[in-house]
Order: sequence, then structure tokens, then C-alpha cells
Amino acid sequence: MASQMEKIALFIDGANLYATAKSLGFDIDYKRLLREFQSRGYLLRAFYYTAVVEDQEYSSIRPLIDWLDYNGYTVVTKATKEFVDQSGRRKVKGNMDIELAVDAMEIAEHIDQMVLFSGDGDFRSLVEAMQRRGVRVTVVSTIATQPPMVADELRRQADVFLDIVELQPKIGRDPSERAPREPREPRHTPQFLQRSTAQRAMTPHEEEFGED
Repeated sequence: MASQMEKIALFIDGANLYATAKSLGFDIDYKRLLREFQSRGYLLRAFYYTAVVEDQEYSSIRPLIDWLDYNGYTVVTKATKEFVDQSGRRKVKGNMDIELAVDAMEIAEHIDQMVLFSGDGDFRSLVEAMQRRGVRVTVVSTIATQPPMVADELRRQADVFLDIVELQPKIGRDPSERAPREPREPRHTPQFLQRSTAQRAMTPHEEEFGED
């Protein structure tokens, strides 16, 4: 078991975690998730990343963003971009890889362990870079689905691969349940980690994400 003094930071790829949990038939209870990793060491920061749709009047995911913001998470968002592909179809792009990677590199010297909630193989290089800086990296995803939600190269690069199936009893809830919201004062964020979270509307594919 990790030392209680080990400094940990969580990096949650919101869309990827949502897809993983949905494929396994459960929802994430973000309060329980935070408590689980607080019990594993000193949780320095819990980042949550998601793209947002500009000019969207309301989305059912907005309460989740507000809840996370007031309950110990550092929410990082950016606007999606629309484009037309070669076949003339409208596409929406909202990749948060760069934002997550920049934050990870900035905080690397302050942590002992990075916990990455994503199966995206594009993060393999980031994991390797963090390891070169002495940070132990745990990747949380699943190989219980067909095909697996985690890229093989990412799983092999990680120091520890934690299948979210093992975490489900500790951080999951049945989709029919409603999670409580207990707003509190937001935590102080050091200046080098501060980031605007003014945009609040979420991408349509995450609309079942919320704890409402």
C-alpha cells in the first residue's frame, strides 16, 4: 500500500471515463472517487477535463461541472470546434490532451504519483515523460470490454494498470441512483495551477454524465 505521505494527483479525461463506465453499466460517484484516493495518500489535486459547446443555452451536465468545482475538483474546459470533413459531414472536435499534458508537466515536481483516468494511447508519451521526472504513473481504464477501452501501448507504459472494474465497488453507483450535492467553499488553488472555468455548457455525448 502506498505511503500516506505520498503526494497524488488525479487527471480525469472526462469523456473517456464516461465512455468506460457506461460500457460497464455503471456511473461514477465523484464524491466516493475523491475519498478513495484521499485514503491512498495526500491528494494534492484532482483535475477533470472536458470540452464544452459554446452558445449552448443549457445542458443537463452543467450541474455536474458546478458540483465538481465546489467539491474538491479542478475543472478544466475548452470550447469545441466544428468543422466539415472531406465527405461534407459536420464534425465536432474537443480534444483535451494538450491541456492535460501541460498541467501534468507543471505539477510533476510536486507529486509522487499520477493517476490517469483514460485509455487513450496518445497519452503514452506523457506517461513516459512523467516517469523520467520520477513520477509513478497509474493508468485507470478497463480490459473487461470488447475491444478493451485502454490502448495496449498505454497499459504497457504505465507503472501500474488499475482496471476500473476493481474500483467499481468503491467509486461506482447504479445509474438509477441520485448522488447528493453538498456545495462547499472551493479550495484555494496555487497561482501556477489556476485556470479559468467560466464556460459551463457540456458536450452532448456526456449528457448522461451528471449527478443531478
